Amino acid sequence: MQGINLEQSVVAITGAGRGIGLAIAKRLAAAGARISIGDIDVALAQQAAAAVDGFAGSLDVRSPASMAAWLQATEAALGPVDVIINNAGIMPAGAFLDESDALSDTQIDINLRGVIHGCKLALPGMVARGRGHVVNVASMAGRLAVPGLAVYCATKFAVVGLTETLREEYRDSGVAFTTVLPAKVTTELASGTDTAARGVPTVTPEEVAEAVYDALMEQLPEVTLPRYLSVLNPLQSAAPHWLLRGVRTVFGDRRVLEKMDALARASYDQRIGALTKKS
Repeated sequence: MQGINLEQSVVAITGAGRGIGLAIAKRLAAAGARISIGDIDVALAQQAAAAVDGFAGSLDVRSPASMAAWLQATEAALGPVDVIINNAGIMPAGAFLDESDALSDTQIDINLRGVIHGCKLALPGMVARGRGHVVNVASMAGRLAVPGLAVYCATKFAVVGLTETLREEYRDSGVAFTTVLPAKVTTELASGTDTAARGVPTVTPEEVAEAVYDALMEQLPEVTLPRYLSVLNPLQSAAPHWLLRGVRTVFGDRRVLEKMDALARASYDQRIGALTKKS
């Protein structure tokens, strides 16, 4: 399967008003793609779309109706969607037993169901045309358990499994599927983790965007950032439990749980708290 020709291709990106999604939009627009920005914050979506000369639409990924309306509006404005990038996500942090059911549900609704909705609604057109590319932004937390991020990890593990399964289910359709697995990304989502995640590999949104571009050009099934972290999953599968536990202890894998800077994270927590109240 050949890489997609981005020149004039229509790329729809969820949660692209800021952070990773916005960086991806700018990178792919620079390559000639026509960009549709979907975000629950309409003002941010409009600002982002103006920056890439693209289309902006209101999008709540938790709602299939909202997803369908955004994709329909995108097609009306730009044409059939060639690429969908399911990027929207949230990351609350803290002890599993302290997390409210509402916050857990919101993570599942945004991080997992939002990806499912995007795939279900964008795929039919791609399959009918015999071409397209689905990019699902997961996380290294979708391969490696992180204490303090239990439900977040669960959603990202699920996105990895979903994408791998769809790749095989639709392998003869002409549609490609990519999972993106970044380590800590320097966005608001990671705020308050500087101390907690000291020593953890870090990448910028622009580096993630470049990896997405490469995945589209080369039809890569999975991209890990930094790239050298790709060895961790096979090592984790092969190494004995006692060795893995020792390595985790040495690197302080409980730091996100025990050393989070709550003050630095307050603004982000307030924003996702507002989303939770709306769910």
